[in-house]
Amino acid sequence: MAVKMKTQNGMIEMTNEVIATVVGGAATDVFGIVGMASKKQIKDNINEILRKENYAKGVVVRQEDNGIAVDVYTIVSYGTKISEVSRNVQEKVKYNLETMLGVTANSVNVFVQGVRVLPE
Repeated sequence: MAVKMKTQNGMIEMTNEVIATVVGGAATDVFGIVGMASKKQIKDNINEILRKENYAKGVVVRQEDNGIAVDVYTIVSYGTKISEVSRNVQEKVKYNLETMLGVTANSVNVFVQGVRVLPE
């Protein structure tokens, strides 16, 4: 599925992969996020942090009537306040989607898949 936008010069079509990459980049920029996790860890047999080229495995994009809904699967750093980190992810993802792609996110759901202790 893709998001379609009509402009005066024609149609712009963005795939969910592009949206997932923008969402993943925004989420990993937030302090307290170690990285992205797979949304289906058992099926994908992935139990580690996803790299930039695999952000789409940690993001689910659903089209709605007047925007999109996004699910973000993250791994949080030990010692951070999970609720605060998750709220920051929601705000940054919404902001980046609106400024970079011109897409409105109706909801950004953050799922914490794990907590990691970072080496000092």
